[in-house]
Amino acid sequence: MAEAGSRRGRFIVLAAPSGAGKTSLVRELLRRVNDLKFSVSYTTRPPREEEVDGEDYVFVSRVKFRQMVDEGAFLEHANVFGHRYGTSRHDVESLLDEGHTVVLEIDWQGAQQIRAAVPEATSVFILPPSMDVLEQRLRGRGTDSSETIERRLGAAVDDIAHWNEFDYALINDDLERAADELAAIVGGRNGNHRTSCEGLRERIEAIIDGTATA
Repeated sequence: MAEAGSRRGRFIVLAAPSGAGKTSLVRELLRRVNDLKFSVSYTTRPPREEEVDGEDYVFVSRVKFRQMVDEGAFLEHANVFGHRYGTSRHDVESLLDEGHTVVLEIDWQGAQQIRAAVPEATSVFILPPSMDVLEQRLRGRGTDSSETIERRLGAAVDDIAHWNEFDYALINDDLERAADELAAIVGGRNGNHRTSCEGLRERIEAIIDGTATA
């Protein structure tokens, strides 16, 4: 726990369907916001070519992951596309107690667990400007098979259905602008992106029903 008189940091939880661009947004956010710490998740999936162990994820075996679950080491954990992901309870709590703002990339399942465990956390859902753009981004990455991309697109529809469970929603139609808006949310200055805002709800409904255009 934080020492008496010290300020506990803020916990920012970001979720999005695969391909919505939350990883790029986090990189931009880290450039814009001072004293922001990235919570590195644990995963059982193999690293991609450009990923660095301990920076992008902590890559562990399924046996090690299961041991950590049994020990209660995770603040949340989930199975996503056949791989396990989890957030270290010790790592997050230590950073928050030191007064840092902590940002976590996660899926909607994990976000539900975080909200239950840490009610004061601020949650933000990131969306693509349209489903067509989401498909273009997934295919443009060149890291997944066509079968995997189709599975991710199907899962994205289910993911987006949970957007209104979050405190804020942000449509990533332009990286620079979206990063500025996200930085404002982190600083508590962007009420226009609260999920209760009617105009925002209309834009998201258009994305869901397929009428949104980039």
